[in-house]
Amino acid sequence: MKNENLFSHLKNDLPSSIVVFFVALPLCLGIALASGAPLFSGLIAGIVGGIVVGALSGSSIGVSGPAAGLAAIVFLAIQDFSETYGSFEAGFKVFLVAVVLGGIIQIIFGILRLGIIGYFFPSSVIRGMLTGIGIIIILKQIPHFFGYDSDPEGDFAFNQVDGGNTFSGIMDAFNNISIGATLIGLVSLGILLLWSNVLSKKGKFFQLVQGPLVAVVVGIIYYLLTASNSTFGISPDHLVSVPVPDNFDSFLGQFSFPTFSALTNPAVWITAFTLALVASLETLLCVEATDKLDPHKNVTPTNRELFAQGTGNIVSGLIGGLPITQVIVRSSANIQSGGRTKMSAIIHGFFLLFAVILIPTLLNKIPLSVLAAVLFIVGWKLANPALFKKMFDLGWMQFIPFIITVLGIVFTDLLVGIGLGLVVGIFIILIKSYQNSHFLHKEDPDVDHKNVKMTLAEEVTFFNKAAISRELDNIPEDSKLTLDVRKTRYLDHDIIEILEDFTIKAKEKNINVTLLSERGTVENPDSYIALFKLRPKKEFSNI
Repeated sequence: MKNENLFSHLKNDLPSSIVVFFVALPLCLGIALASGAPLFSGLIAGIVGGIVVGALSGSSIGVSGPAAGLAAIVFLAIQDFSETYGSFEAGFKVFLVAVVLGGIIQIIFGILRLGIIGYFFPSSVIRGMLTGIGIIIILKQIPHFFGYDSDPEGDFAFNQVDGGNTFSGIMDAFNNISIGATLIGLVSLGILLLWSNVLSKKGKFFQLVQGPLVAVVVGIIYYLLTASNSTFGISPDHLVSVPVPDNFDSFLGQFSFPTFSALTNPAVWITAFTLALVASLETLLCVEATDKLDPHKNVTPTNRELFAQGTGNIVSGLIGGLPITQVIVRSSANIQSGGRTKMSAIIHGFFLLFAVILIPTLLNKIPLSVLAAVLFIVGWKLANPALFKKMFDLGWMQFIPFIITVLGIVFTDLLVGIGLGLVVGIFIILIKSYQNSHFLHKEDPDVDHKNVKMTLAEEVTFFNKAAISRELDNIPEDSKLTLDVRKTRYLDHDIIEILEDFTIKAKEKNINVTLLSERGTVENPDSYIALFKLRPKKEFSNI
């Protein structure tokens, strides 16, 4: 996206940035809480992810910030460093060194052009990732919608930090329903549906002023009007919680700075590499997913994205922020709200900055059930039931990796779910490779004579050894075998050895062999190894 075009879609990007802001705000705080880090560190990561990464990224619709997928790594690292260095404050400052180093490593990944890794993940797994995240968003927001907030907002794993799991948290919420929070949640959901399905088609005003903004304003008004009502009021622990500084000095005091004397600690480097690897993988998968969701089908330059993410992590680590990745929740909210250029991500970063400086007290009056209603809509669009039918109709090779990825994400966590889907996808590829290694055709024109024709596939590897070996062994005595390799461009040495062994069996079983290749016909070859070594490289690239 050229710089001169950044402001050409401001009418789309500004309303979208407001939606992303309201989605990002509680996630930044919740992920910091789930990570065992200061709440302000999550806001710093959100601001840097919006402004710095947004400005450097080549993605038109991707939004970056602190990611739930890194929460477990961050939590354990801060805990270990705190024990090693004697206090939480000292441990957190050492952790920031790992964040800075992780950013440098990501830039190196970009220089080495490792951004191509994301393209090796099957589309069925990517769609499964989007659907699984959509389901998780809905499930994790149910307790907040009903006013029960015992678990961190950013905890996206199945097993929660409080010892329960996703479904036990939902059951606890049903047993502790807050009337006020549920009521304003339902009102907000109604506003959002009315706005998107009816009012947005009535005029430009309803397109410029987004439903989530109206829902948030209504939520704040409701809280102020019912604050003293014990039945319909909303308790303070069900509101957004942004740190409120007493003065400018206390605001500056919320920033932390890395202790670079810890560079000699090997554990810092291990943590840095782990953060860089996981953050890069999560970013590349998110890039692949958001590009699929993008209605305008922009293609994100992945190596530039690694550079942008690395720079963002360096800046975030230097001023006390959590590690950053591109994140699907905010990115999908941006797409669904009509964002067109990266200005929406940049503006949302400035909104976060201005909000924590100018209006933290007002933000702390937003009910979390209102934000849960916003995320319900985001989750539903990602996990639309129609997608399940579409994937099923595409056949089992697409559906099985898809559904395994979805279930893995819902019942474990993001990276484990993606890994399971990828393993299943690879296994299916191996099965199809095994099945498609050759085509066998048998003719029985009379009782005394049998003709067998075996045509090898374009690429035949050691995965196909068992299938080809079995077929050769089953050829009856006194048969005529025509072996066609005219379309074969890669023939593994393991397969050549099987054919070499078959020359002996063919003589013992009186099987007449005719080899058809691009260079001609050979009757009863004595040595396939010698024969294939004479093939041109374009025909057998491994010889």
